[in-house]
Amino acid sequence: MQGKIIKGIAGFYYVHIEDKGIYECKAKGIFRKDKQKPLVGDDVEVEILDDLEKEGNITALLPRRNALLRPAVANVDQALVIFSITKPAPSLNLLDRFLIMMRQHALPCIICFNKQDIAEEKERRMLAETYENCGCKVLFLSAIKEEGIEELKALLKHKTTTVAGPSGVGKSSLVNRLQSGTVMETGDISRKVERGRHTTRHSQLLAIGEGTYIMDTPGFSSLGIFELEKEELAEFYPEFQPFEPNCRFKGCSHVNEPVCGVKAALKQGLISKARYENYTLLYEELKNRKKY
Repeated sequence: MQGKIIKGIAGFYYVHIEDKGIYECKAKGIFRKDKQKPLVGDDVEVEILDDLEKEGNITALLPRRNALLRPAVANVDQALVIFSITKPAPSLNLLDRFLIMMRQHALPCIICFNKQDIAEEKERRMLAETYENCGCKVLFLSAIKEEGIEELKALLKHKTTTVAGPSGVGKSSLVNRLQSGTVMETGDISRKVERGRHTTRHSQLLAIGEGTYIMDTPGFSSLGIFELEKEELAEFYPEFQPFEPNCRFKGCSHVNEPVCGVKAALKQGLISKARYENYTLLYEELKNRKKY
C-alpha cells in the first residue's frame, strides 16, 4: 500500500492513503541502519497492521524529487507566498526575501495578495506593476469573500504546494477556504493519544483534493539570512536580465557603476522602483555581512 507522510511527531508518522484515510505508522529499523529519515512529503510504502485502528509500518521510502532542509520536507512542487494588499500593508522587502528563498530552492512561486475586498484600486495596481515581471504568477483575491479561490485551486491541482507568509495576512482563512470538502481532516490525526496537539510547531500536509496537497510549514514563516553572495543577488531579479547586456562592465552590480543598463531601464520606468530599492538594500546587507 502506498501513501504520503503528512505529519511526523515523536517517532510516529501519519500517512495519508488515498480512499482509506490516515494511518499512524512507525518506521522500521532498517531506516536507522541506512541513516535514512522519513520526511513530511515523502511517498512511502506501508504495511497495514490494523485497518480498524488505522495503524501500520512504513516499509520503504520511494524516490524523492527534492528535499528541503529548513523546514525538513520532501517532494515540494511549488510555493504559495501570501501577503495582504492592506491591513497590514505588505512589506515588499520581506516579500522579496521570500521570493529569493524560494528561487534558491528552485521552487516555482505563486504570489497571492489577499484582502482585495477592502483594498483600494491604486494599491492593487501598484502591486501588480511592481511584480508583473518578477517571474512569478501573481493573484489578487479575498479569502473572506471567496473571490479568486477557484483560480488558485486550479494552480494548486495535482501539486504539493508549500505555504509561506507573515502573520495577519489572512493565511489561515485562505487555507481553510482551500480545504472545503477536503478528503482529510486534520483532527483525525491520532485523537486517541492526542499527538495532534500544537500542530503549528510541525510541518504538515493537508489534502485538498486527489493528489493535491498544501503544506503548512512554520519554518517558512521566519526567515534567516539566506546563504548568498552579493554578486549572485541580481540573478534573483529576473526583470534585470533583459537590460544587463547594456551594462559597460561584465559582472555589473547595478549599484554604483556608470553606464548600467539596469539603472537606465529604471529611469525609463521599465523596472519597478520598489524592486530596485529592495535590491540595493539587500545588496548592501550582503556586502556588509560578516563572514566566519
